[in-house]
Amino acid sequence: MKILLFANTDWYLYNFRLPLAKYLKEKGLEVILVSPPGAYGTKLEENGFRWISVPMERRSLNPWKEFKLLRHLRKLYAKEKPDLVHNFTIKNVVYGSLAAQMAGIKPRVNAVTGLGHIFTSNGWLARLIRPIVSRLLRVALQGNKSLLILQNPDDYQAFVNADLVLPKNIRLIRGSGVDTERFKPSSQKRQGVFRVLLATRLLWEKGVGEYVEAARKLKGDNQAIEFLLAGSPDPGNPASVPPAQIDAWAREGIITALGHLDKMEDILNEVDLVVLPSYREGLPRILLEAAAYGLPIVTTDAPGCREIVADEVNGFLVPCKDSAALATAIQRILDNPEERARMGAASRSKVLAEFDQKIVLRETFEVYRELGIGNALIITPPIK
Repeated sequence: MKILLFANTDWYLYNFRLPLAKYLKEKGLEVILVSPPGAYGTKLEENGFRWISVPMERRSLNPWKEFKLLRHLRKLYAKEKPDLVHNFTIKNVVYGSLAAQMAGIKPRVNAVTGLGHIFTSNGWLARLIRPIVSRLLRVALQGNKSLLILQNPDDYQAFVNADLVLPKNIRLIRGSGVDTERFKPSSQKRQGVFRVLLATRLLWEKGVGEYVEAARKLKGDNQAIEFLLAGSPDPGNPASVPPAQIDAWAREGIITALGHLDKMEDILNEVDLVVLPSYREGLPRILLEAAAYGLPIVTTDAPGCREIVADEVNGFLVPCKDSAALATAIQRILDNPEERARMGAASRSKVLAEFDQKIVLRETFEVYRELGIGNALIITPPIK
């Protein structure tokens, strides 16, 4: 049996779905990875997978280019004849599902990690495109062999309320999981100045502005504290923070800009607190990794974020777009080392119980089995 995984970047496949590909391969399934071209394609091939690049531009609105992409995908799917197609993110869900339908491939799993800029922005372009995308999604998600994976109950309700998909075709799987053996607390206690980290795509809607304002306030109070900002701008996104603005904050001494990091474990060992003041998420991987490292977390009481943090148990939930509340929560964790340690231990326990990668892989494979994929490959161990 053959599974095709289609994502909007090879980076996403490598960083978030390579464990799934390996898990499926171990089950005896052939796995093909598909994405636009990028630097991580060779890394996927080095891990023993066939990777196929497609001429997809994530932000393109050119009708001719989009038509050619859909035609290209239809031909690819018809040639490869996968037994199931698994699409990730909204654009891939639309194009991958439509191409699969045209190629006669019925079993489809679609995974959406949050509603995306088109559904959350109030900008004129987003408002213009939203009805079109909604109609396409309804077509893409229909069918008795089509299942949609969402990451949090808020997105579930949003998709149902918008009449995009039938509730019976939705499955909740919380994130892509985290490797708790790879991401685990250091045995040595960290020394030095208190360090806070925000690691995200550098978009305004991720709360970058609120983070900088909180940093400015606390550093203005002469706190012994350093604010780190990791991530890259996303030039194709209207909400991207300009690189010149990042440079200006760094010159001002408010934040230390780290740029893009390939291995988050290198920096998570060097910080005391992770924050994410985002307005909405699917289920943010950085918070799972921070929790796995036994770190306290400050994030917003927003969809996706509140799935990982229990307020005052393993961190604090603050209102969206409230830099003052964010600063207060950071100050409280700075001032209370014992509470910080307790929250960090609670973070680790929560990840082990609810978000371990093994749990997510097993749940994802169960979705495949609902569609008749892999049933004959499963060998149930005897009950001892």
